[in-house]
Amino acid sequence: MTEPSTPALDAIASAGITHRVVRTERASSAEEAAAFQGIETRQLLRTIVVRRDDDDYLFVLVPAGRRFDWPKLRELLGVRRMTLPDADEARSVTGYERYTITPFGSSRAWPVIADAAITAEPVVSIGGGGFGINLHLAPADLIAALDAQVADVSQLEPPPT
Repeated sequence: MTEPSTPALDAIASAGITHRVVRTERASSAEEAAAFQGIETRQLLRTIVVRRDDDDYLFVLVPAGRRFDWPKLRELLGVRRMTLPDADEARSVTGYERYTITPFGSSRAWPVIADAAITAEPVVSIGGGGFGINLHLAPADLIAALDAQVADVSQLEPPPT
């Protein structure tokens, strides 16, 4: 039986990007997702959709264990105000439900900013457009495929107390 596909899987395959699809059960945390995939937590990328203006969005890729840094992103983009869309709005502008969002196969090709921390990893994991569907690929291939801008837009999350 063939595993079900997603727009992300179709997009990355048709682009000819070297990658590996890793399917797991649905994880309840970043740490669990990384363990299921056999990678370090810092190799797991979260895709965050940010609204700059009406009908103007972008994807920000941030490794797990790091926190998205609003002031750094505002400075990089030269804007004063940005917001996070709610789940329905994010679905309408990407085609994916929350926690499955990925730039690959998105209903619109929004700009991508990849946190500079990913470039030190041999392999990163990004969502494959469905729960438990992950794409493993080299950061350089990810950046090239998405024409991503690489910038320092995160900071380490403080350890839990």
